[in-house]
Amino acid sequence: MEGAEPGDAVAVTFCAFHPLGWGWTANIPGFGLLAEDFPDPALHIWDYGASLSKPAAFAPMGQVALKPFVGTIGLALAEPGLHSVVPPRRVGGNLDIRDNCTGTTLYLPVEVKGGLLSLGDTHAAQGDGEICGTAIESPMEVEIKVELIKNAGFAFPRLETAGPVTNHIDGQGYRITTGIGDDLMLAARDAVSAMIDWICATTQMSAVNAYMLCSVAGDLRISEIVDAPNWVVSFYFPKSVLA
Repeated sequence: MEGAEPGDAVAVTFCAFHPLGWGWTANIPGFGLLAEDFPDPALHIWDYGASLSKPAAFAPMGQVALKPFVGTIGLALAEPGLHSVVPPRRVGGNLDIRDNCTGTTLYLPVEVKGGLLSLGDTHAAQGDGEICGTAIESPMEVEIKVELIKNAGFAFPRLETAGPVTNHIDGQGYRITTGIGDDLMLAARDAVSAMIDWICATTQMSAVNAYMLCSVAGDLRISEIVDAPNWVVSFYFPKSVLA
């Protein structure tokens, strides 16, 4: 971006998404929050209307409201060398923030001259946490507006949304499970495992399918982090998915 210098920020506004109407979700061995519990590969192919007017069906049961967004978007790091795209960084990258959707403006700190913006990893839907490591991974075209903010001084990415961020899924309420302990990662695993058990017990869905469905539709939240030594992590699963 012409004129971008270290210390500036690039503002990216997501104007529109044009998906092709299909995507995939996978359990990849060795990857994901519950990798030890799900060592075998699994794949689900999604087929949905490109107009996004109806939820995507999940066989043999379930439906997921669609909310396209960019999973990976960022600028170049100042450090020389090759860098994996897997971990997110202070300049952005593999953020997987589902609210990087239509109407949102994302602010990225500049570390090199020109900024060097890139984006990809587009998703049709994802829950907060992307717990199995994949969302509804979908090819699509993205329309963006890019602006330069001089001397912004941001240390990390920031976002501004254009409106509410859950009203596409929460009309029927949620099922909520929790994990509690002195390790946030372990508490997160316990909360998700409890939800998978709940879904399997009430629907006869396979555990790996419930795991993938939680990844695209459920939200991990830190509910309490101040009452040491134990913290509370909650997992919110929209009732509308299995209505």
